[in-house]
Amino acid sequence: MCRKRQRARRLDWAGLLRKSFSVDVFSCPRCAGRQRVLAYLTQGRVIRRILRHLHLPELPPPQAPASGPAQHALGE
Repeated sequence: MCRKRQRARRLDWAGLLRKSFSVDVFSCPRCAGRQRVLAYLTQGRVIRRILRHLHLPELPPPQAPASGPAQHALGE
């Protein structure tokens, strides 16, 4: 009897967050009820329009400049 190799089940992004950080992204912070994904927005024009309507910034905040290499405090 030849068995097929079973592939490891892949976790979706919510499963990875739950497993890695013990965070349930679908749990409502107010009532602890279950939330669900209504849509995945991929068109920048639509996303900007929604953000403007909500009076939220359309651009991310500026990034801080990169820091230098770590300094070794002991043993130098």
